[in-house]
Amino acid sequence: MQELIPLISDVGFPVVVTLYLLHRIEAKLDNVVQSIQNLPERMKERT
Repeated sequence: MQELIPLISDVGFPVVVTLYLLHRIEAKLDNVVQSIQNLPERMKERT
C-alpha cells in the first residue's frame, strides 16, 4: 500500500489532465461531425 500512494500521485495528475482534454475535444468533434452531416443540405440550398 505504501508504494501505491506515490504511484497514484505521480500518474494521477496526467490521467486527470488527459481525461479533461479528451472531454473538451469530444465536444468540439461533435460539432465538426454535425457540421459535416449538415453540409449536403446546405450545398443543396446554395444551388
